[in-house]
Amino acid sequence: MTRREFLWSSAATAALSTGVAGAAMNAVAAPIPIIDTHTHFYDPTRAQGVPWPPRTDNVLFRPRLPADFAAHHGALNVVGTVVVEASDRIEDNQWILDLARANPEIVGFVGHLVPGRPEFADNLSRFTADPIFRGLRLRLNVLRNLATAEVLADLKRVAAADLSIDVLGGVAVLGPTLQLSRTLPGLRIVVNHLPFADWDAAPAAMRPAWAELARQPNVFAKVSNIVRREGGVVVDNPAHYRAALDTILDLFGEDRVMFGSNWPVSDRVAPYATVHRVAADFFAGQSRAAAEKFFWQNSHAAYRWVRRGAAAALGL
Repeated sequence: MTRREFLWSSAATAALSTGVAGAAMNAVAAPIPIIDTHTHFYDPTRAQGVPWPPRTDNVLFRPRLPADFAAHHGALNVVGTVVVEASDRIEDNQWILDLARANPEIVGFVGHLVPGRPEFADNLSRFTADPIFRGLRLRLNVLRNLATAEVLADLKRVAAADLSIDVLGGVAVLGPTLQLSRTLPGLRIVVNHLPFADWDAAPAAMRPAWAELARQPNVFAKVSNIVRREGGVVVDNPAHYRAALDTILDLFGEDRVMFGSNWPVSDRVAPYATVHRVAADFFAGQSRAAAEKFFWQNSHAAYRWVRRGAAAALGL
């Protein structure tokens, strides 16, 4: 599939929503389905409110629910999403799982529990009873406590339950994540929000910094931070990001990179369609097989998400 065919097929999908005849779609390969591996759903109007985002955030502080997400991605062939929990409140995990019951586009959920706390094991058992619960997200402060017996014991429980760990914290997570990947080689680890902005001015600096971690076969790279603003203007030229994406793909290989939008946080920077277009343009220069892996197959290897809704038709 050529770059032109790849981009045309995405555009053709959008054209269908405006009533344009779709017969010409048969002339090229079908558009690649997308599992967006990084979205946040929440509702500040709930009686309990939300701990994040803050009320002062004019972009994010409003209900962000599956219907809102669908309106943003439009006709880009997003067939499912893995929701990542930003709240540290225990019952907000259940709120997302309840939301998923009525919204089959939610194919997986990365929850928020803190390893090392006395209630961790019981809560993990409670939430993993729901197959949509596919992992946990850890912040840097937890990763720095890997030597603590209680934290390590709880992370072993995560691995034994065949769940994944998402790690967050920028460049500072590299060392602790390397330690975790070696300590628990059977635990699937997903590094969030690549490429880190630290290397925007010198993408080649990523290579030595990532070299050892990228060699760990249980570590995946989530490309969920690829559009920037410079001087208040969105940089929407895909060529601007190519050096960084080349480096990530070269380091991790085509089997361990995946797409995430970080919606609705991405709205602070650019529309959903722009985020998708930058990624699609880069993978249009790769093979069709590599693009399929990036946009949906690798996310299943990392999260073991549930085939439901539109994603039920995906052949695995």
